[in-house]
Amino acid sequence: MQVAEILRPDGVKVQACSPSKRRLFQDLAEMAQSCWALDPAKVNEALLEREALGPTGVGHGVALPHARLSGLDRVRGLFMRLERPLDFDAVDRQPVDLVFCLLAPASAGVDHLKALALVSRTLRDPAICSKLRANSDPATLHTILTESGPRNLAA
Repeated sequence: MQVAEILRPDGVKVQACSPSKRRLFQDLAEMAQSCWALDPAKVNEALLEREALGPTGVGHGVALPHARLSGLDRVRGLFMRLERPLDFDAVDRQPVDLVFCLLAPASAGVDHLKALALVSRTLRDPAICSKLRANSDPATLHTILTESGPRNLAA
């Protein structure tokens, strides 16, 4: 699996700010609607339910919100760079400015975990995160994510 398989160019956005995690999830749900034709209410609800189990802020300004949804045929991704970092209850208590959202089929099983591991490994690379933070063009961000990260995650 490669990042390019789950993240389309129109699934990347730069946003000035988001006043709360709840609003950010609404924005991601709206992106899912325009990019993947998903029901934004269902996406938002699934993200909020997953977040209630524990924060998905993984540290170093990165959050990986994710959820399972019925009706999806495969894992889908969305990426948002926030110009103003948001308090996300991250493990290191640092605000988040890089958000990679994963949406997986309800029955995804190992594919969901593979995608999560791939994205996590990609965003653990300080050089990639620096490039993402230094750019505001969504096309450039997509290229950084799809060409700079781990090329493959073995089955």
